Amino acid sequence: MWNVILLGLVSFFADISSEMVYPLIPLYLTAVFGATPALIGVIEGIAESLASLLKVYSGYITDKYKKKKPLAFLGYATGIVYKIALLVAGSWVGILLARIIDRFGKGIRTAPRDVMVSESAENGKTGMAFGIHKALDMAGSAIGILIAYLLLMGEHGNYNFKLIFMISMIPALLGLLLFFKIKEKKEERTVKERESFWKNIKKLDGQLKLYLFVALIFTLGNSSNVFLLLRAKSVGFDDTSVILLYFIYNVTASLLAIPMGRKSDKIGRKRILVIGYLVFSIVYLGFAFVFSKPFMVATFILYGLYTAMITGVERAFIAEISPKALKGTMLGLQSTVVGVALLPASTIAGILWTSLGAQAPFIFGAGMSFIAACLLIFKMKDGVYVPNEN
Repeated sequence: MWNVILLGLVSFFADISSEMVYPLIPLYLTAVFGATPALIGVIEGIAESLASLLKVYSGYITDKYKKKKPLAFLGYATGIVYKIALLVAGSWVGILLARIIDRFGKGIRTAPRDVMVSESAENGKTGMAFGIHKALDMAGSAIGILIAYLLLMGEHGNYNFKLIFMISMIPALLGLLLFFKIKEKKEERTVKERESFWKNIKKLDGQLKLYLFVALIFTLGNSSNVFLLLRAKSVGFDDTSVILLYFIYNVTASLLAIPMGRKSDKIGRKRILVIGYLVFSIVYLGFAFVFSKPFMVATFILYGLYTAMITGVERAFIAEISPKALKGTMLGLQSTVVGVALLPASTIAGILWTSLGAQAPFIFGAGMSFIAACLLIFKMKDGVYVPNEN
């Protein structure tokens, strides 16, 4: 598990860097460039979707050339380029380009990193391995948000965004240095003609294809987290308090990620995934109808529970039932499906917010998540999945 911990620490430092910046983006766009919720939704949707097209290709390259570590390193290195792009951006278009660079890096690194986590897991503990990685990942996010919060305290709206962008490069560099300690499982590259991508897709386990479809349905209602931050502001939280709410969410997810991963190893992925989607429905209904600050805090905590239940468990599930030779491709494909769906999801959320009010996108998201949970309940098989070595 030492390799899993190292990979988790890389994500830990990378997320300190990225989350020092991420919750500031909607504030930066609205305060400096006068962006509306609809425009923010379009920016986030375009950035996520365009970069997510790379994820399946990154997974394919991982499987074909067996070079996971260099590809993941390149993906994490773009985090520094992202911060530089934010520093020089002079309009919302510049912020959009910066967000694309950031998501580009995530698109490159996700599949090879997840394959290394899967390969480093002990037998029967895949869920726990992904839980450990997710716990460190979310802990880094929490610390990054806390640093941003502390830097913004006392500024009274006169925020020095660019200073925070520069400081955020430091943990990104620390994460890159840890790559020299990570060991990559060496595999012999076999030279043979590969079947077409779509022919391989047809051969996949039916449960995997079902989950990819469910993930698509769910994501159409799961818009960017920037809308959660904007919703908290509409209830009465100021800019710095909103960032603290996001910190609470990340701490909750970090603390619960390992227990949820271990639980999925024991009782099966389906139960955890179904409950996670139902929790998300409750969370989004909370964001729609809660108008008091204490209940808004509780909703962010519950959102952390949902994240702990879904993110690591779904990756463990995909890694287990994917053919060994296509593991990276399938992990990348799942990220691509989710990422592509985020463009219409965030665009729909922005339009619903602008035309029908702040409640509308969250009611829509709760409904889509409930549909996803029902599909898993009635269509997915029960049981604990075992690795597919075919």
